[in-house]
Amino acid sequence: MNWNQVEGSWEQFKGKVQAEWGRLTGDDLDVIRGDRKQLAGKIQERYGRAEEAAEREIDDWLTRG
Repeated sequence: MNWNQVEGSWEQFKGKVQAEWGRLTGDDLDVIRGDRKQLAGKIQERYGRAEEAAEREIDDWLTRG
């Protein structure tokens, strides 16, 4: 899976994103709207991760998907 697929079908992926990062709220997901940088920022905010760690988590999630 690549980010273009996620971005293009955000409404379908919101549940999968929330399953992976359960601390993200519905409002967070509405703000993110498929924007990878927004997702990384919210992961940093909610989980206290560094930017690089958040990006790695997203990459790992995409690889598994």
